[in-house]
Amino acid sequence: VTGKYFAKPTLTVHYPRKTVEDDLLTSFRGHIVLVGKPKDPGTPKCISCGMCQAACPSQCIKLTKRKPPKLTDEQKKAMEEAKARGEKVVKPKAPKDPATFTYDFSLCSLCGTCADNCPVGAIAFSHEIYQASTDKKDFQYDLLALLKESAGTAAAPKAAPKTTSSGEEAA
Repeated sequence: VTGKYFAKPTLTVHYPRKTVEDDLLTSFRGHIVLVGKPKDPGTPKCISCGMCQAACPSQCIKLTKRKPPKLTDEQKKAMEEAKARGEKVVKPKAPKDPATFTYDFSLCSLCGTCADNCPVGAIAFSHEIYQASTDKKDFQYDLLALLKESAGTAAAPKAAPKTTSSGEEAA
């Protein structure tokens, strides 16, 4: 047995001289992140149902729904008049995206019940492995801000390739 494992390559990475290759990180489950909509990656798929918060045994997820828009006095008066005429009145509904979505990684047990219970697949695990801090506040994340930040860096325009005076791309 010793000879068999002695001949195999080592699995330990001596950080910071060497880092883990990106293709090996696909199976790593780091802290949770929100998944953006396909057409608008800065907007979360989350519908503020609260299933993730209810299912979390560690109580590390805090989610608040958006409130419906306030009606002006003119809109209220128009609704009352429509009701008096016998018309069906529909009040404006609250937007489905969350107002706040905070996550405390220092409390999380990485069990995955939040991702399993999300009906729209709005929660995924990150592949971020280099996390270290002496301050507990560094592990409290605003997932909406992280999503907007990651969408902003992903959607940033790439610089045009530099060309030489003859019109060829520079190496």
